[in-house]
Amino acid sequence: MSGVLNSVLTKIRSLSILKQITFGFAAVILSASVLLMLPISSRNGDWTPFLTALFTATTSTCVTGLTVVDTYTYWSLFGQIIILMLIQVGGVGFITLAISALTLTKKKIGLRQRLAAKEISGASQVGGIVKTTRFIIFGTLVVEAVGSFLLCFSFVPKLGLIKGIYFAVFHSISAFCNAGIDLMSNFQNGSSLITMQSDFFFIFTIMTLIVIGGLGFLVWKDVIECKFYFRKFRLHTKIVLVSTIILIFGGALLIYLFENGGRAFEGLGQKDSILASFFQSVTTRTAGFFSVNLPLLKDSTVLIMCVLMFIGGSPGSTAGGIKTTSFAVLFMSIFLVFKKKQNVELFKRRISKDAVYSACCLMMLFFGLIISSCTIISYVDGVPILYCLFECTSAMATVGLSMGITPELSGISKVILIVLMYIGRVGALTMLMTFTKKSEKVESKYIEEKIIVG
Repeated sequence: MSGVLNSVLTKIRSLSILKQITFGFAAVILSASVLLMLPISSRNGDWTPFLTALFTATTSTCVTGLTVVDTYTYWSLFGQIIILMLIQVGGVGFITLAISALTLTKKKIGLRQRLAAKEISGASQVGGIVKTTRFIIFGTLVVEAVGSFLLCFSFVPKLGLIKGIYFAVFHSISAFCNAGIDLMSNFQNGSSLITMQSDFFFIFTIMTLIVIGGLGFLVWKDVIECKFYFRKFRLHTKIVLVSTIILIFGGALLIYLFENGGRAFEGLGQKDSILASFFQSVTTRTAGFFSVNLPLLKDSTVLIMCVLMFIGGSPGSTAGGIKTTSFAVLFMSIFLVFKKKQNVELFKRRISKDAVYSACCLMMLFFGLIISSCTIISYVDGVPILYCLFECTSAMATVGLSMGITPELSGISKVILIVLMYIGRVGALTMLMTFTKKSEKVESKYIEEKIIVG
């Protein structure tokens, strides 16, 4: 037995860092699926079908939030805790947690582990990665603890001390990790945060947790080290902060203009409509909670939300999507053509061409996977293409918002969403590089010839 185990460990060590990350997430998902299948995980004590358990484990680990069964009414306390642990592992990264555990045992951390942590956290270099990992874990625990404390003021009066604290902790972790999985069916089936839509303190706390988690650990590290002085921030931090502010306010304005007075905002006053607009703008960029009835939204709003989901959060964060930095680089590339410049420039800094190529590649991978997936699902299940686009974008960008069609989809469509969630969390470029042979950059020897574009 020990010989087989040593053989397996040797093979794992021989894998590249990207393959270790890719297969590591898969191993966590499959292991959790087995646990969720057990009778102890379901509220009624029955065995859970494998596809249901697999989908739930994937959406939890990939911090997506799409569900095929209601989290509160279907899963037992044991099952909910498994889901919560998966959200935490998926949000922070299992390698980050493993390195933190090793530092506590005083064991030496090798180069491969440091490289893996660098890939997971989005750090620019290996040096200081252990210190960065500790910062991530400490920061996560502090933010989630403060969030839990604040949410207790909303839950404890309604549910009592023990249950109220449990609900506060669950939703704080789910919000910070941008998972969007909730237990709000305790108040109303499938309601997410609709029952709390007028509670400004609660909604604002959830929004704050989502934004903090979506900005990225390295951004906060830079902000703290520079003592909140914008000019001293790294270029990455400046792009992330400015892009996030523009997307939040721009998204909220468009949602408000399209939906104010509409069916989704029916019964809401002016202040509540503005709050709902901001909340949907924030949560759409990868959290998955909702405070209004999504199927009642206008098609124009649904399309705007698809764009926001597609962009997502920031690199090295708990969020998904093509990321704010990729969006900023691609957007600024427009001016590169008009002004006939050689390079993309932001905040008086030149962006490398490799970053531009990677952003273009990432966008096309996302676009191609989403379009092909929603086409197949629409064909197989006969669902309107806009709803399929919303669901597939939500899965690929690890958002978790749904038009309510996911539980009714066929097995094939659910498997497609599982694959999209997995690729979205691990990273489309990571997946591509994992399964392609590494080759050195070679300058083309062919003659350059111009073509007509546009």
